[in-house]
Amino acid sequence: MQFPENLKYSKDHEWIRVEGDVAYIGITDFAQGELGDIVFIDVDTEGEELGRDEVFGSVEAVKTVSDLYLPVAGEILEVNDGLEDAPESVNEDPYGKGWMVKIKVSHPAELDELMDVAAYQALLG
Repeated sequence: MQFPENLKYSKDHEWIRVEGDVAYIGITDFAQGELGDIVFIDVDTEGEELGRDEVFGSVEAVKTVSDLYLPVAGEILEVNDGLEDAPESVNEDPYGKGWMVKIKVSHPAELDELMDVAAYQALLG
């Protein structure tokens, strides 16, 4: 499994990559592996302001549907349109082409409460 050093991680297995005052969010390599083959990503919160740990969408795999949680509060600026035709990108490249939403971070201090790669790996055991 991959765990990029430049990301922050949530207990719900989302990752966040901050670039200035915007951030990209997706699910971790561990999460996509647990879900199995992903067949659909449903995010209809574009333009909405959501709080930390609120559901911003869902991911549907062959055997299950799982909610997606925002690791920090923010406004959903953009949804990755590429996932509409190729949801398997989340399985193939969860930290690259498989990103799910881009947000404007509302409370940057919340980023400090997320895990670094070592803490996330410890969570997984």
